Amino acid sequence: MIPEYRGLTWEHPRGYNALAAAAEAARDVRIAWDKHSLEGFESRPIGEQCALYDLVVLDHPHVGEAVAAECLVPLEDLFAADELARLDAAAIGPSLASYRYAGRHWALPLDAATQVMACRRDMAEAPPASWDEVIALAERAPVALSLAGPHAALSFQSLCGALGAESSQPRDSFIDRRVAREAWTILTRLAGDASRRAAGLNPIAMLEAMASGDGPVLCPLIYGYVNYSAQGAIAYADAPRGPGGRIGSTLGGTGIAVSRRAKVTPQLLDHLRRLMSDSVQRGFIPAHDGQPSLRSAWADPQVDAAAMGFYSATRATIEAALVRPRHNHAIAFQTQASALLRAGLLDGAPADPVLDAVEAAYSRHHTPGAET
Repeated sequence: MIPEYRGLTWEHPRGYNALAAAAEAARDVRIAWDKHSLEGFESRPIGEQCALYDLVVLDHPHVGEAVAAECLVPLEDLFAADELARLDAAAIGPSLASYRYAGRHWALPLDAATQVMACRRDMAEAPPASWDEVIALAERAPVALSLAGPHAALSFQSLCGALGAESSQPRDSFIDRRVAREAWTILTRLAGDASRRAAGLNPIAMLEAMASGDGPVLCPLIYGYVNYSAQGAIAYADAPRGPGGRIGSTLGGTGIAVSRRAKVTPQLLDHLRRLMSDSVQRGFIPAHDGQPSLRSAWADPQVDAAAMGFYSATRATIEAALVRPRHNHAIAFQTQASALLRAGLLDGAPADPVLDAVEAAYSRHHTPGAET
């Protein structure tokens, strides 16, 4: 008897098409994939999603919540240690490491993404390489920040990374105040008319607006979608560098997790292995609108050429990407911090009252512990 499973992923060709096609092609397992909106990650607690689905596609800030809810099976219970070690070495940047929490891994890095620079291909000049150059461009062309939903906080964290802040690990404060003030100054210089018009656009909507000619000509930090590069409308580049040439970017992407409701079979594990295999990551997934997570795919000249240079243009950024906080309640903190930062930028507020409020939110939502 062929085992059957239900899976939940996100509603975009990059999140759905390859999974659905792989399930349809499978002969030894049946998986019915449902989809929800990009914002659906935050619309229902992960424990409730796992009560309904055997496989859940999620992003790494949810792992603390999932561990607290005891709703996922750790990968160490499913795969051998040497198999996970090989995957960790093969995955680009911290793609697998981002799902490690409380000493275990909780999802396979199906899809790799980070914040990069996006611009319209018809721009007459080369994209800026530094934050100083971004500011200079914004004085003569519409440059917009990505501020909708969680992205104000993510853009802020990335810019702090370019200015020297380290990845958010368990600690008493979210961002060093000196670095935070410097980042705030840069963001306020970019929070002009273009950013205000785009303030409600999530990354997909922003890229759609840019591609149609109705949006800004450049967004310095936005999650990269290979689909828009392959269509020819959007060009990507590494995220802007800070003083000293440091890239600042916050990892995105998604992982495929196994819920405790699933009756795990060898056929299911073999299907997951196929999705993470080199041949599928370099061939099947890019051919079905996906964005692979293995370094070999990002370095493959044919994969890169089909994506009009997306992978080579942004590979340095994803290799250096920062990992978001993953503690239980990290999503609640991210949501509140983003609302505070977005409102402060659009209102022209001074730095310290906004940063005080962000730190207070971090203290309320952060539980020191096992984010290793």
